[in-house]
Amino acid sequence: MTDWRPSASRNALVRRARLLAGIRAFFAARAVLEIDVPVLGRAGVTDVHIDNLVVAGAPPGYLQSSPEYFLKRLLAVHPEPVYYLGKAFRAGERGRLHNPEFTLLEWYRPDWDDRQLMDEVEALLRNLGAAGRAPCPRLDYGTCFRDALGLDPHTAADNELREQAAAAADQPAVRWRDEPRAICLDLLFSLKVEPRLPEGVVFVSDYPACQAALARVVHTPDGVPVARRFEVFLNRVELANGYWELTDADEQRRRFAADGALRAALGKPVRPADERLLAALAAGLPDCAGVALGVDRLLMQLLGAGHIRDVLAFAEG
Repeated sequence: MTDWRPSASRNALVRRARLLAGIRAFFAARAVLEIDVPVLGRAGVTDVHIDNLVVAGAPPGYLQSSPEYFLKRLLAVHPEPVYYLGKAFRAGERGRLHNPEFTLLEWYRPDWDDRQLMDEVEALLRNLGAAGRAPCPRLDYGTCFRDALGLDPHTAADNELREQAAAAADQPAVRWRDEPRAICLDLLFSLKVEPRLPEGVVFVSDYPACQAALARVVHTPDGVPVARRFEVFLNRVELANGYWELTDADEQRRRFAADGALRAALGKPVRPADERLLAALAAGLPDCAGVALGVDRLLMQLLGAGHIRDVLAFAEG
């Protein structure tokens, strides 16, 4: 057996330790409290793009893909700025940018919206050496999409998006005839829009309403519904995903149910909604914004590493 050795160099491990220390120092200076939440929970996520690793038992447990549900439950009782820096897990995540176990930074700011949180993300990345002194570009999702594809992602017909997705994927149109709008948009953005983004740190905001996930939806002055959600890219690699958080328990329950229906249609296991999260929302989640940032990907960009294993002490254990 020859694969017992660490996958990262000593230099990468030293830089990793410094990065984690730098993140903690940044939040300590801003009086944001670090919270250590469980990595094993009673509920998984309903998001069709994410599959939890399941731990056998009665009842089964789910290795968490994010500390989000726990942190929101905490915020409903203690409404103060908090962050988590630790492990998260996703099934089937393997590749240059993916590992089933990864390090995630996630934080929440009560009484902030997504615009204010973008300012803090930019400040953090600048503090860690990932962004220069000049302001980072902030781009509108719809504008990026129209420039790349000539379609308005908010108003284009489903069939138009399916045709474009089939062409982008180089697949027969029949393969995409029943694909949901959100999946078509996701593929088109990754294949046609992301490669056109500028180098460095770039923010993209105001996503289509069908991609809201746990973000609130608002209407533009033209009456178009958009999700108050943003993503952060570093050298065209997705680094972070943030929301002006949805606080309506009834709407969140509806979205969980819609996720379940879509998972069933795609032949994926249907995960029950996290009733503890819904109870916390009903009890009163404060108005807040939150963001999750992939620490391994950030370190890859800082080091110029070509594969995630180059920044992990032991890739896949």
